[in-house]
Amino acid sequence: MTAKVIEVSEMQEQLPGLGDLDLLRLRARVAAELKRRGLASNVGQAAESLVIAFYNGTPGRPNLQPAPTGTQNVDALSRRGDRFSIKGVLDGRKTGTIYPDRDDRDKQLFEYLLIVRIDEDWQLIDVHEFDWKTFVEVRSWDSRMNAWYVGLAAKTLARSTRFAPA
Repeated sequence: MTAKVIEVSEMQEQLPGLGDLDLLRLRARVAAELKRRGLASNVGQAAESLVIAFYNGTPGRPNLQPAPTGTQNVDALSRRGDRFSIKGVLDGRKTGTIYPDRDDRDKQLFEYLLIVRIDEDWQLIDVHEFDWKTFVEVRSWDSRMNAWYVGLAAKTLARSTRFAPA
């Protein structure tokens, strides 16, 4: 049995005609299929996959592999052993949280922070790479979450090394 090929544009045209419940059911089915296939189902997971593929295919960037599941604040590792924290951003004005060490709030948690900006179609816009020293200089404290974050103001992003797909 062969699967019917449906163009993305055809699917997009049909979405406005779906009722609310049908749209919710479709979302649930898509989420279940993504999970079954082991594919990203949220912005953070998509950003991690996109940036790992981008770095591995870009000369001069380290080859990355996903960090073991559950590794706090570290999402990827380089062959040299550098730790990368990856924060995906779709339409926010700041990154997600980066939790400090319980005993030492200023303990180094990773070598590099990668802020991965993606568009509404989950395509890579660009990557902003901060080394630990620069991260410490630009980070802000979220007292409600008891964690660090990085604001996405142009002035802050200018402190990073920027990479973009060709």
